[in-house]
Amino acid sequence: MNTMEIARKMVELCGQGRNEEALNTLFAQDMVSVEACEMPGAPARECRGLAAVKAKGEWWMANHEIHSANISGPWPHDDRFIVGFQYDVTHKPSGQRIKMDEAALYTVNNGKIVREEFFYDMGG
Repeated sequence: MNTMEIARKMVELCGQGRNEEALNTLFAQDMVSVEACEMPGAPARECRGLAAVKAKGEWWMANHEIHSANISGPWPHDDRFIVGFQYDVTHKPSGQRIKMDEAALYTVNNGKIVREEFFYDMGG
């Protein structure tokens, strides 16, 4: 698959709530995931390898109740693309309800996503 095909498939799968399928089929085993900042209680800001990224996702799901999610894009640029994510969640440990708006930049190499970088404002 080329970058745009991967981007469209990513948006399709995530839009259907099939994030794990997206990870298993579109991402490289040695991928890197980078958050915009450290999050208290979360795994490291930068995760290397698909297993570490899956563990980060499991932590996020265990700590957040999702009320709604909206996926937008993709917006391609050569071997990269951006996807927008808007979430309405409750942070389970604090009980605080949060509206999140983030963009993710994905880099593709050899038909797989090799890097994801998240951009969001933590309000500080």
